[in-house]
Amino acid sequence: MLFKKKARALAAGVLASTLLVAAGCSGNGGGNGETGEGNTPGNEAGGVKPFTATVYSASTNGSWDEMQSRIGKQITEKTGATLKIEFPVGSATAQKIPLMISSGEYPDMIIPEKDMGKLVDAGAMIDLRPLIDEYGPNIKKVYGDYMNRLVWSKDDDAIYFLPYAGVGGEQLEANGGFQIQHRVLKELGYPELKTIEDYENAIRTYLDQNPTTDGQPTIGMTLNAGEWQIKLSTTNPAFSVTGGSDDGEFQIDDDTHEAVYHYLRPQEKEYFRWLNHLFNTGILDKDSFTQKYDQYKSKVSTGRVLGIIDQVWDYYDAEQVLKKEGKFDQTYARFPVTMDASIKRKDTQSTGYLAGYGIGITTSSKHPEELIKMLDYMASDEGQVLRNWGIEGVDYKVENGARVIPQEIQDKKSNDASNYAKESGIGNYNFAPMYGDGVLDPSGSPYTTNFKSQIIAAYSDADRETLSHYGVERYLDLWPQADEFPVKAWGAAWNIPKETGSEVDVLAKKADEIMKKRIPEAIMAKPEQFDAVWDNFMKDLDKMGIQKVNEHMTQLVKDRVELWK
Repeated sequence: MLFKKKARALAAGVLASTLLVAAGCSGNGGGNGETGEGNTPGNEAGGVKPFTATVYSASTNGSWDEMQSRIGKQITEKTGATLKIEFPVGSATAQKIPLMISSGEYPDMIIPEKDMGKLVDAGAMIDLRPLIDEYGPNIKKVYGDYMNRLVWSKDDDAIYFLPYAGVGGEQLEANGGFQIQHRVLKELGYPELKTIEDYENAIRTYLDQNPTTDGQPTIGMTLNAGEWQIKLSTTNPAFSVTGGSDDGEFQIDDDTHEAVYHYLRPQEKEYFRWLNHLFNTGILDKDSFTQKYDQYKSKVSTGRVLGIIDQVWDYYDAEQVLKKEGKFDQTYARFPVTMDASIKRKDTQSTGYLAGYGIGITTSSKHPEELIKMLDYMASDEGQVLRNWGIEGVDYKVENGARVIPQEIQDKKSNDASNYAKESGIGNYNFAPMYGDGVLDPSGSPYTTNFKSQIIAAYSDADRETLSHYGVERYLDLWPQADEFPVKAWGAAWNIPKETGSEVDVLAKKADEIMKKRIPEAIMAKPEQFDAVWDNFMKDLDKMGIQKVNEHMTQLVKDRVELWK
Protein backbone atom coordinates (compact mmCIF):
# COMPACT_ATOMS: atom_id res chain seq x y z
CA MET A 1 0.00 0.00 0.00
CA LEU A 2 2.19 2.68 -0.74
CA PHE A 3 0.42 5.30 -2.74
CA LYS A 4 -2.97 4.77 -1.11
CA LYS A 5 -1.99 3.19 1.99
CA LYS A 6 -1.45 1.31 3.42
CA ALA A 7 0.52 0.63 5.21
CA ARG A 8 0.54 -0.66 7.74
CA ALA A 9 3.63 1.35 8.00
CA LEU A 10 1.50 4.15 7.32
CA ALA A 11 0.84 5.52 10.65
CA ALA A 12 -0.27 8.71 9.03
CA GLY A 13 -3.15 7.01 7.42
CA VAL A 14 -4.20 10.42 6.18
CA LEU A 15 -7.65 9.70 5.08
CA ALA A 16 -6.36 8.04 1.98
CA SER A 17 -2.76 7.10 1.64
CA THR A 18 0.85 7.47 2.37
CA LEU A 19 1.12 9.43 -0.80
CA LEU A 20 -1.49 12.11 -0.29
CA VAL A 21 0.50 15.01 1.07
CA ALA A 22 2.71 17.65 -0.56
CA ALA A 23 4.58 20.77 0.25
CA GLY A 24 5.87 24.10 -0.94
CA CYS A 25 9.51 24.82 -1.38
CA SER A 26 9.71 28.59 -0.93
CA GLY A 27 12.32 29.73 1.52
CA ASN A 28 9.71 31.42 3.67
CA GLY A 29 7.99 28.29 4.84
CA GLY A 30 10.41 25.58 3.82
CA GLY A 31 13.27 25.85 6.27
CA ASN A 32 16.85 24.91 5.51
CA GLY A 33 18.53 21.69 6.55
CA GLU A 34 21.90 21.46 8.20
CA THR A 35 23.42 19.35 5.44
CA GLY A 36 22.94 19.02 1.73
CA GLU A 37 20.15 21.59 1.35
CA GLY A 38 20.06 23.12 -2.10
CA ASN A 39 22.49 20.58 -3.58
CA THR A 40 20.29 19.91 -6.57
CA PRO A 41 21.33 16.78 -8.52
CA GLY A 42 23.40 17.63 -11.56
CA ASN A 43 23.42 21.29 -10.58
CA GLU A 44 27.17 21.65 -10.05
CA ALA A 45 27.54 23.40 -13.38
CA GLY A 46 24.51 25.61 -12.79
CA GLY A 47 21.96 23.44 -14.58
CA VAL A 48 19.99 20.24 -14.13
CA LYS A 49 20.44 17.38 -16.56
CA PRO A 50 17.01 15.89 -17.33
CA PHE A 51 16.53 12.14 -17.25
CA THR A 52 13.61 9.72 -17.26
CA ALA A 53 13.35 6.73 -14.93
CA THR A 54 10.84 3.91 -14.74
CA VAL A 55 9.26 2.85 -11.46
CA TYR A 56 6.97 0.01 -10.43
CA SER A 57 4.77 0.44 -7.35
CA ALA A 58 3.05 -2.60 -5.86
CA SER A 59 0.19 -0.46 -4.59
CA THR A 60 -2.22 1.61 -6.61
CA ASN A 61 -2.70 5.35 -6.64
CA GLY A 62 -5.69 6.66 -8.54
CA SER A 63 -4.47 10.22 -7.94
CA TRP A 64 -1.06 9.85 -9.61
CA ASP A 65 -0.36 13.01 -11.62
CA GLU A 66 2.35 11.83 -14.08
CA MET A 67 4.57 14.54 -12.56
CA GLN A 68 2.32 17.18 -14.14
CA SER A 69 1.13 18.55 -10.81
CA ARG A 70 2.60 21.64 -9.18
CA ILE A 71 4.82 19.48 -7.00
CA GLY A 72 5.76 17.02 -9.73
CA LYS A 73 6.96 19.86 -11.95
CA GLN A 74 8.91 21.36 -9.06
CA ILE A 75 10.70 18.06 -8.38
CA THR A 76 11.58 17.77 -12.07
CA GLU A 77 12.88 21.34 -12.09
CA LYS A 78 15.00 20.72 -9.00
CA THR A 79 16.35 17.27 -9.85
CA GLY A 80 15.90 16.74 -13.59
CA ALA A 81 13.89 13.59 -12.88
CA THR A 82 10.78 12.51 -14.72
CA LEU A 83 9.33 9.33 -13.23
CA LYS A 84 7.19 6.97 -15.27
CA ILE A 85 5.37 4.93 -12.64
CA GLU A 86 3.52 1.70 -13.38
CA PHE A 87 0.86 0.48 -10.98
CA PRO A 88 -0.66 -3.01 -10.61
CA VAL A 89 -3.68 -3.84 -12.75
CA GLY A 90 -6.31 -6.48 -12.02
CA SER A 91 -5.62 -10.13 -11.35
CA ALA A 92 -2.09 -10.00 -12.78
CA THR A 93 -0.88 -7.99 -9.80
CA ALA A 94 0.46 -10.93 -7.80
CA GLN A 95 2.51 -12.17 -10.76
CA LYS A 96 4.06 -8.85 -11.78
CA ILE A 97 7.24 -9.06 -9.68
CA PRO A 98 7.73 -12.83 -10.19
CA LEU A 99 7.54 -12.19 -13.95
CA MET A 100 10.17 -9.47 -13.64
CA ILE A 101 12.41 -11.90 -11.78
CA SER A 102 11.91 -14.58 -14.42
CA SER A 103 12.87 -12.18 -17.20
CA GLY A 104 15.68 -10.49 -15.31
CA GLU A 105 14.39 -7.12 -16.53
CA TYR A 106 13.45 -4.49 -13.96
CA PRO A 107 12.43 -0.84 -13.85
CA ASP A 108 14.94 1.69 -12.52
CA MET A 109 13.25 1.80 -9.12
CA ILE A 110 10.73 -0.41 -7.42
CA ILE A 111 8.38 -0.17 -4.45
CA PRO A 112 7.65 -3.88 -3.95
CA GLU A 113 6.06 -3.98 -0.49
CA LYS A 114 5.71 -7.64 0.55
CA ASP A 115 7.88 -8.86 -2.35
CA MET A 116 11.05 -7.13 -1.17
CA GLY A 117 12.58 -10.47 -0.17
CA LYS A 118 11.94 -12.04 -3.58
CA LEU A 119 13.83 -9.25 -5.30
CA VAL A 120 16.74 -9.36 -2.89
CA ASP A 121 16.99 -13.13 -3.20
CA ALA A 122 16.98 -12.75 -6.99
CA GLY A 123 19.88 -10.29 -6.86
CA ALA A 124 17.70 -7.58 -8.41
CA MET A 125 18.52 -4.76 -5.98
CA ILE A 126 21.70 -2.75 -5.59
CA ASP A 127 23.27 -1.94 -2.23
CA LEU A 128 22.43 1.72 -1.65
CA ARG A 129 24.99 2.27 1.11
CA PRO A 130 27.85 3.49 -1.17
CA LEU A 131 25.49 5.88 -2.97
CA ILE A 132 24.10 7.19 0.32
CA ASP A 133 27.61 7.73 1.66
CA GLU A 134 28.55 9.80 -1.39
CA TYR A 135 25.31 11.54 -2.39
CA GLY A 136 22.86 11.20 0.50
CA PRO A 137 23.55 13.68 3.34
CA ASN A 138 19.84 14.41 3.80
CA ILE A 139 18.96 10.72 3.75
CA LYS A 140 21.50 10.13 6.51
CA LYS A 141 20.15 13.08 8.45
CA VAL A 142 16.55 11.84 8.32
CA TYR A 143 17.28 8.25 9.41
CA GLY A 144 19.91 9.32 11.92
CA ASP A 145 20.43 6.71 14.63
CA TYR A 146 18.05 4.36 12.80
CA MET A 147 20.40 3.75 9.86
CA ASN A 148 21.20 0.35 11.38
CA ARG A 149 17.53 -0.62 10.97
CA LEU A 150 17.89 -0.29 7.21
CA VAL A 151 20.33 -3.23 7.15
CA TRP A 152 18.75 -6.22 5.41
CA SER A 153 19.62 -8.97 7.89
CA LYS A 154 22.21 -10.22 10.36
CA ASP A 155 23.87 -12.11 7.49
CA ASP A 156 23.65 -9.32 4.91
CA ASP A 157 24.46 -5.76 5.97
CA ALA A 158 23.50 -4.18 2.64
CA ILE A 159 20.84 -1.46 2.42
CA TYR A 160 18.51 -2.37 -0.43
CA PHE A 161 15.49 -0.20 0.38
CA LEU A 162 14.85 3.24 1.87
CA PRO A 163 11.77 2.97 4.12
CA TYR A 164 9.09 5.57 3.58
CA ALA A 165 7.61 5.34 7.08
CA GLY A 166 8.07 8.68 8.81
CA VAL A 167 11.02 8.88 11.20
CA GLY A 168 10.51 10.11 14.75
CA GLY A 169 6.79 10.60 14.39
CA GLU A 170 3.91 9.80 16.69
CA GLN A 171 0.53 8.29 16.01
CA LEU A 172 -1.93 11.16 15.88
CA GLU A 173 -5.07 9.46 14.66
CA ALA A 174 -6.81 6.09 14.65
CA ASN A 175 -7.67 4.90 11.16
CA GLY A 176 -8.96 1.41 11.82
CA GLY A 177 -11.26 -0.25 14.31
CA PHE A 178 -14.94 -0.86 13.56
CA GLN A 179 -16.79 1.70 11.44
CA ILE A 180 -20.44 2.69 11.77
CA GLN A 181 -22.44 5.39 10.02
CA HIS A 182 -23.08 8.66 11.83
CA ARG A 183 -26.82 8.44 11.15
CA VAL A 184 -27.02 5.20 13.11
CA LEU A 185 -25.35 6.74 16.14
CA LYS A 186 -27.47 9.88 16.00
CA GLU A 187 -30.81 8.07 15.75
CA LEU A 188 -29.89 5.75 18.62
CA GLY A 189 -28.76 8.59 20.87
CA TYR A 190 -25.03 7.87 20.59
CA PRO A 191 -24.94 4.53 22.41
CA GLU A 192 -21.89 3.04 24.08
CA LEU A 193 -19.79 1.16 21.53
CA LYS A 194 -17.08 -0.79 23.31
CA THR A 195 -17.79 -4.44 22.55
CA ILE A 196 -18.86 -6.52 19.56
CA GLU A 197 -22.21 -6.94 21.31
CA ASP A 198 -22.64 -3.14 21.51
CA TYR A 199 -21.75 -2.82 17.84
CA GLU A 200 -24.11 -5.58 16.74
CA ASN A 201 -26.99 -4.20 18.79
CA ALA A 202 -26.62 -0.73 17.28
CA ILE A 203 -26.60 -2.03 13.71
CA ARG A 204 -29.40 -4.54 14.28
CA THR A 205 -31.65 -1.96 15.95
CA TYR A 206 -31.17 0.62 13.21
CA LEU A 207 -31.54 -1.95 10.44
CA ASP A 208 -34.84 -3.17 11.87
CA GLN A 209 -36.13 0.41 11.91
CA ASN A 210 -34.71 1.39 8.52
CA PRO A 211 -34.88 -1.59 6.13
CA THR A 212 -34.32 0.59 3.05
CA THR A 213 -31.98 3.45 2.13
CA ASP A 214 -32.72 5.64 -0.87
CA GLY A 215 -35.08 2.96 -2.19
CA GLN A 216 -32.57 0.10 -1.86
CA PRO A 217 -32.26 -2.55 0.87
CA THR A 218 -30.15 -1.36 3.78
CA ILE A 219 -27.14 -3.62 4.49
CA GLY A 220 -26.14 -4.14 8.10
CA MET A 221 -22.47 -4.94 7.50
CA THR A 222 -20.25 -5.88 4.61
CA LEU A 223 -16.64 -7.07 4.58
CA ASN A 224 -14.02 -6.44 1.90
CA ALA A 225 -13.14 -10.13 1.87
CA GLY A 226 -13.32 -11.22 -1.76
CA GLU A 227 -9.67 -10.52 -2.52
CA TRP A 228 -6.44 -9.97 -0.55
CA GLN A 229 -8.23 -7.55 1.79
CA ILE A 230 -9.74 -10.56 3.56
CA LYS A 231 -6.90 -10.09 6.03
CA LEU A 232 -7.54 -6.39 6.39
CA SER A 233 -11.29 -6.67 6.82
CA THR A 234 -11.82 -10.13 8.31
CA THR A 235 -8.82 -11.84 9.87
CA ASN A 236 -6.68 -9.00 11.26
CA PRO A 237 -9.62 -7.77 13.33
CA ALA A 238 -9.63 -11.17 15.06
CA PHE A 239 -6.37 -10.42 16.86
CA SER A 240 -7.26 -6.75 17.41
CA VAL A 241 -10.54 -7.41 19.21
CA THR A 242 -8.88 -10.07 21.38
CA GLY A 243 -6.05 -7.80 22.55
CA GLY A 244 -3.40 -8.78 20.02
CA SER A 245 -0.96 -6.48 18.24
CA ASP A 246 -0.46 -6.23 14.48
CA ASP A 247 2.29 -8.66 13.56
CA GLY A 248 0.63 -9.87 10.39
CA GLU A 249 -0.23 -13.55 10.54
CA PHE A 250 1.50 -14.06 13.88
CA GLN A 251 1.24 -12.97 17.48
CA ILE A 252 4.48 -12.29 19.33
CA ASP A 253 4.92 -12.53 23.08
CA ASP A 254 6.22 -9.16 24.35
CA ASP A 255 8.61 -10.83 26.80
CA THR A 256 9.73 -14.14 25.28
CA HIS A 257 9.38 -13.11 21.61
CA GLU A 258 7.74 -16.47 20.87
CA ALA A 259 5.68 -16.38 17.68
CA VAL A 260 2.41 -18.21 17.07
CA TYR A 261 0.20 -18.29 13.98
CA HIS A 262 -2.55 -16.11 15.34
CA TYR A 263 -5.49 -18.31 14.31
CA LEU A 264 -4.27 -20.88 16.84
CA ARG A 265 -5.26 -18.56 19.70
CA PRO A 266 -8.49 -20.00 21.20
CA GLN A 267 -10.04 -16.57 21.77
CA GLU A 268 -9.99 -15.80 18.05
CA LYS A 269 -12.26 -18.76 17.34
CA GLU A 270 -14.99 -16.94 19.26
CA TYR A 271 -14.61 -13.83 17.13
CA PHE A 272 -15.13 -15.86 13.97
CA ARG A 273 -18.10 -17.56 15.64
CA TRP A 274 -19.57 -14.08 16.11
CA LEU A 275 -19.14 -13.34 12.40
CA ASN A 276 -20.85 -16.66 11.69
CA HIS A 277 -23.73 -15.52 13.90
CA LEU A 278 -23.99 -12.21 11.98
CA PHE A 279 -23.96 -14.06 8.66
CA ASN A 280 -26.72 -16.42 9.71
CA THR A 281 -28.94 -13.74 11.24
CA GLY A 282 -28.94 -11.41 8.23
CA ILE A 283 -26.59 -8.70 9.50
CA LEU A 284 -23.52 -9.64 7.45
CA ASP A 285 -23.74 -9.20 3.68
CA LYS A 286 -23.91 -12.58 1.92
CA ASP A 287 -21.59 -11.25 -0.81
CA SER A 288 -18.76 -10.39 1.59
CA PHE A 289 -16.52 -13.27 0.46
CA THR A 290 -17.26 -13.15 -3.26
CA GLN A 291 -17.37 -9.44 -4.08
CA LYS A 292 -14.38 -7.80 -5.74
CA TYR A 293 -12.81 -4.65 -4.34
CA ASP A 294 -14.54 -2.38 -6.87
CA GLN A 295 -17.88 -3.95 -5.98
CA TYR A 296 -17.20 -3.40 -2.30
CA LYS A 297 -16.37 0.27 -2.84
CA SER A 298 -19.37 0.73 -5.09
CA LYS A 299 -21.66 -0.77 -2.45
CA VAL A 300 -20.25 1.38 0.35
CA SER A 301 -20.50 4.50 -1.82
CA THR A 302 -24.29 4.06 -2.09
CA GLY A 303 -24.59 4.93 1.60
CA ARG A 304 -26.71 1.89 2.43
CA VAL A 305 -24.05 -0.07 4.36
CA LEU A 306 -24.38 0.69 8.06
CA GLY A 307 -21.15 -0.89 9.27
CA ILE A 308 -17.78 -2.01 7.93
CA ILE A 309 -14.54 -3.27 9.49
CA ASP A 310 -11.70 -1.71 7.56
CA GLN A 311 -8.94 0.88 7.39
CA VAL A 312 -9.67 4.46 6.34
CA TRP A 313 -7.38 4.28 3.32
CA ASP A 314 -9.19 1.18 2.02
CA TYR A 315 -12.72 2.66 2.04
CA TYR A 316 -11.56 6.22 1.44
CA ASP A 317 -12.62 6.44 -2.23
CA ALA A 318 -16.11 5.19 -1.42
CA GLU A 319 -16.49 7.69 1.40
CA GLN A 320 -15.37 10.51 -0.88
CA VAL A 321 -18.31 9.74 -3.16
CA LEU A 322 -20.67 10.10 -0.21
CA LYS A 323 -19.09 13.43 0.75
CA LYS A 324 -19.39 14.78 -2.79
CA GLU A 325 -23.09 13.89 -2.71
CA GLY A 326 -23.52 15.63 0.63
CA LYS A 327 -24.33 12.38 2.45
CA PHE A 328 -22.11 13.10 5.44
CA ASP A 329 -24.45 11.30 7.84
CA GLN A 330 -23.78 8.14 5.81
CA THR A 331 -20.01 8.39 6.22
CA TYR A 332 -18.32 6.54 9.08
CA ALA A 333 -17.24 7.04 12.66
CA ARG A 334 -14.76 4.51 14.05
CA PHE A 335 -14.44 2.82 17.41
CA PRO A 336 -11.97 0.50 19.23
CA VAL A 337 -14.40 -2.40 19.54
CA THR A 338 -13.26 -5.50 21.46
CA MET A 339 -14.67 -8.91 22.40
CA ASP A 340 -15.42 -7.68 25.91
CA ALA A 341 -14.88 -4.49 27.89
CA SER A 342 -11.89 -5.88 29.80
CA ILE A 343 -9.73 -6.05 26.64
CA LYS A 344 -7.52 -3.21 25.41
CA ARG A 345 -6.92 -2.92 21.68
CA LYS A 346 -3.24 -2.57 20.83
CA ASP A 347 -3.59 -0.59 17.60
CA THR A 348 -1.54 2.17 19.21
CA GLN A 349 1.32 -0.05 20.44
CA SER A 350 4.58 1.46 19.25
CA THR A 351 6.90 -0.43 16.92
CA GLY A 352 9.68 2.10 17.41
CA TYR A 353 10.96 3.21 14.02
CA LEU A 354 9.59 0.61 11.64
CA ALA A 355 12.13 0.25 8.89
CA GLY A 356 10.34 -1.94 6.42
CA TYR A 357 8.51 -1.29 3.16
CA GLY A 358 10.44 1.15 1.02
CA ILE A 359 11.85 2.11 -2.36
CA GLY A 360 14.97 0.63 -3.96
CA ILE A 361 17.09 0.97 -7.09
CA THR A 362 17.46 -2.11 -9.27
CA THR A 363 20.44 -3.58 -11.03
CA SER A 364 18.81 -2.63 -14.35
CA SER A 365 18.92 1.10 -13.62
CA LYS A 366 21.10 3.32 -15.76
CA HIS A 367 20.60 6.26 -13.37
CA PRO A 368 21.51 5.11 -9.84
CA GLU A 369 23.45 8.28 -8.96
CA GLU A 370 20.78 10.61 -10.32
CA LEU A 371 18.06 8.70 -8.51
CA ILE A 372 19.77 8.73 -5.14
CA LYS A 373 20.35 12.47 -5.60
CA MET A 374 16.66 12.91 -6.39
CA LEU A 375 15.66 10.95 -3.28
CA ASP A 376 18.15 12.98 -1.23
CA TYR A 377 16.58 16.23 -2.46
CA MET A 378 13.14 14.88 -1.57
CA ALA A 379 14.50 14.03 1.91
CA SER A 380 15.82 17.57 2.42
CA ASP A 381 13.86 20.04 4.51
CA GLU A 382 12.91 21.90 1.35
CA GLY A 383 11.85 18.69 -0.37
CA GLN A 384 9.81 17.44 2.59
CA VAL A 385 7.93 20.70 2.94
CA LEU A 386 7.27 20.59 -0.79
CA ARG A 387 5.89 17.03 -0.65
CA ASN A 388 3.83 17.55 2.48
CA TRP A 389 2.51 21.09 2.22
CA GLY A 390 2.56 22.15 -1.41
CA ILE A 391 3.42 25.53 -2.90
CA GLU A 392 3.38 28.60 -0.67
CA GLY A 393 0.66 31.02 -1.70
CA VAL A 394 -1.27 28.25 -3.42
CA ASP A 395 -1.57 25.30 -1.07
CA TYR A 396 -0.62 27.05 2.16
CA LYS A 397 0.40 30.43 3.53
CA VAL A 398 2.75 31.55 6.26
CA GLU A 399 1.32 33.47 9.21
CA ASN A 400 3.53 34.60 12.09
CA GLY A 401 6.24 32.26 10.88
CA ALA A 402 4.01 29.19 10.79
CA ARG A 403 2.55 27.37 7.79
CA VAL A 404 -1.24 27.46 7.65
CA ILE A 405 -3.67 25.74 5.26
CA PRO A 406 -6.50 28.12 4.24
CA GLN A 407 -9.99 26.77 4.90
CA GLU A 408 -10.95 26.64 1.23
CA ILE A 409 -7.89 24.47 0.55
CA GLN A 410 -8.65 22.25 3.54
CA ASP A 411 -12.19 21.78 2.24
CA LYS A 412 -10.78 20.61 -1.11
CA LYS A 413 -8.39 18.22 0.62
CA SER A 414 -11.16 16.78 2.77
CA ASN A 415 -14.01 16.59 0.27
CA ASP A 416 -12.37 16.34 -3.16
CA ALA A 417 -9.05 14.77 -2.21
CA SER A 418 -8.39 12.77 -5.37
CA ASN A 419 -8.74 15.74 -7.72
CA TYR A 420 -6.83 17.99 -5.37
CA ALA A 421 -4.00 15.44 -5.11
CA LYS A 422 -3.84 15.17 -8.87
CA GLU A 423 -3.60 18.92 -9.45
CA SER A 424 -1.35 19.73 -6.50
CA GLY A 425 0.66 16.50 -6.24
CA ILE A 426 0.12 16.50 -2.51
CA GLY A 427 0.81 13.04 -1.17
CA ASN A 428 1.91 11.54 -4.47
CA TYR A 429 5.61 11.73 -3.64
CA ASN A 430 5.88 10.34 -0.13
CA PHE A 431 7.93 7.36 -1.23
CA ALA A 432 11.20 9.05 -0.22
CA PRO A 433 12.69 9.29 3.29
CA MET A 434 10.79 11.69 5.51
CA TYR A 435 10.14 12.70 9.07
CA GLY A 436 6.99 11.53 10.80
CA ASP A 437 3.94 13.30 12.13
CA GLY A 438 4.63 15.81 14.88
CA VAL A 439 8.31 16.38 14.00
CA LEU A 440 9.14 20.11 13.61
CA ASP A 441 11.39 21.60 10.94
CA PRO A 442 13.91 24.41 11.67
CA SER A 443 11.18 27.04 11.22
CA GLY A 444 9.16 25.47 14.04
CA SER A 445 6.38 24.16 11.79
CA PRO A 446 5.58 20.43 11.45
CA TYR A 447 7.04 18.69 8.42
CA THR A 448 3.71 16.96 7.73
CA THR A 449 0.20 18.31 7.70
CA ASN A 450 -0.94 15.53 9.98
CA PHE A 451 -0.99 17.21 13.38
CA LYS A 452 -3.72 17.45 15.98
CA SER A 453 -5.31 20.78 15.06
CA GLN A 454 -5.16 19.94 11.36
CA ILE A 455 -6.75 16.52 11.93
CA ILE A 456 -9.60 18.18 13.78
CA ALA A 457 -9.93 20.85 11.05
CA ALA A 458 -10.26 18.10 8.43
CA TYR A 459 -13.24 16.47 10.16
CA SER A 460 -16.70 16.91 8.71
CA ASP A 461 -19.48 18.39 10.82
CA ALA A 462 -20.84 14.86 11.19
CA ASP A 463 -17.50 13.71 12.63
CA ARG A 464 -17.38 16.63 15.06
CA GLU A 465 -20.95 16.07 16.21
CA THR A 466 -20.34 12.39 16.85
CA LEU A 467 -17.05 12.96 18.67
CA SER A 468 -18.56 15.66 20.85
CA HIS A 469 -21.22 13.23 22.09
CA TYR A 470 -18.47 10.81 23.12
CA GLY A 471 -16.56 13.59 24.89
CA VAL A 472 -13.42 13.55 22.73
CA GLU A 473 -11.76 15.67 20.04
CA ARG A 474 -10.28 12.91 17.86
CA TYR A 475 -11.04 9.28 17.14
CA LEU A 476 -7.63 8.42 18.57
CA ASP A 477 -8.85 9.70 21.96
CA LEU A 478 -11.26 6.74 22.10
CA TRP A 479 -8.36 4.26 21.90
CA PRO A 480 -5.93 3.12 24.61
CA GLN A 481 -2.81 5.26 24.32
CA ALA A 482 0.65 4.11 23.21
CA ASP A 483 2.24 4.51 26.65
CA GLU A 484 -0.07 1.81 28.00
CA PHE A 485 1.93 -0.83 26.10
CA PRO A 486 5.62 -1.74 25.81
CA VAL A 487 7.48 -0.75 22.64
CA LYS A 488 7.84 -3.75 20.30
CA ALA A 489 11.58 -4.44 20.15
CA TRP A 490 11.21 -6.31 16.84
CA GLY A 491 9.12 -3.62 15.16
CA ALA A 492 6.48 -5.73 13.42
CA ALA A 493 6.76 -9.38 12.38
CA TRP A 494 5.00 -8.76 9.08
CA ASN A 495 7.95 -6.75 7.75
CA ILE A 496 10.68 -9.22 8.71
CA PRO A 497 11.94 -10.75 5.42
CA LYS A 498 11.86 -14.50 4.91
CA GLU A 499 14.05 -16.36 2.46
CA THR A 500 12.04 -16.80 -0.72
CA GLY A 501 11.42 -20.42 -1.66
CA SER A 502 12.71 -21.86 1.61
CA GLU A 503 10.82 -24.72 3.23
CA VAL A 504 9.30 -22.43 5.83
CA ASP A 505 8.35 -19.85 3.19
CA VAL A 506 6.53 -22.57 1.25
CA LEU A 507 4.81 -23.81 4.42
CA ALA A 508 3.71 -20.29 5.36
CA LYS A 509 2.12 -19.85 1.94
CA LYS A 510 0.37 -23.20 2.38
CA ALA A 511 -1.01 -22.04 5.74
CA ASP A 512 -2.26 -18.89 4.01
CA GLU A 513 -4.09 -20.95 1.39
CA ILE A 514 -5.71 -23.07 4.09
CA MET A 515 -6.82 -19.96 5.96
CA LYS A 516 -8.37 -18.39 2.87
CA LYS A 517 -10.42 -21.54 2.38
CA ARG A 518 -11.41 -22.33 5.96
CA ILE A 519 -12.20 -18.86 7.35
CA PRO A 520 -14.93 -18.04 4.79
CA GLU A 521 -16.22 -21.61 5.11
CA ALA A 522 -16.49 -21.27 8.89
CA ILE A 523 -18.21 -17.89 8.76
CA MET A 524 -20.73 -19.00 6.13
CA ALA A 525 -21.44 -22.39 7.72
CA LYS A 526 -24.64 -23.19 9.56
CA PRO A 527 -24.17 -22.38 13.27
CA GLU A 528 -24.27 -26.04 14.22
CA GLN A 529 -21.49 -26.78 11.68
CA PHE A 530 -19.11 -24.04 12.80
CA ASP A 531 -17.16 -26.12 15.33
CA ALA A 532 -16.61 -28.94 12.88
CA VAL A 533 -15.28 -26.58 10.21
CA TRP A 534 -13.01 -24.92 12.75
CA ASP A 535 -11.67 -28.28 13.94
CA ASN A 536 -10.84 -29.17 10.34
CA PHE A 537 -9.05 -25.83 10.00
CA MET A 538 -6.87 -26.60 13.02
CA LYS A 539 -6.18 -30.14 11.77
CA ASP A 540 -5.18 -28.83 8.34
CA LEU A 541 -2.72 -26.41 9.92
CA ASP A 542 -1.23 -29.07 12.16
CA LYS A 543 -0.87 -31.50 9.27
CA MET A 544 0.92 -29.01 7.01
CA GLY A 545 3.50 -28.21 9.72
CA ILE A 546 2.39 -24.96 11.33
CA GLN A 547 4.57 -25.58 14.39
CA LYS A 548 7.66 -25.51 12.19
CA VAL A 549 6.52 -22.16 10.84
CA ASN A 550 6.02 -20.86 14.39
CA GLU A 551 9.51 -21.98 15.40
CA HIS A 552 11.11 -20.37 12.37
CA MET A 553 9.21 -17.11 12.87
CA THR A 554 10.25 -17.07 16.53
CA GLN A 555 13.89 -17.27 15.48
CA LEU A 556 13.46 -14.49 12.91
CA VAL A 557 11.90 -12.25 15.57
CA LYS A 558 14.72 -12.96 18.00
CA ASP A 559 17.29 -12.27 15.27
CA ARG A 560 15.57 -8.95 14.51
CA VAL A 561 15.65 -7.94 18.17
CA GLU A 562 19.37 -8.71 18.30
CA LEU A 563 20.08 -6.91 15.01
CA TRP A 564 18.24 -3.77 16.07
CA LYS A 565 20.07 -3.52 19.37
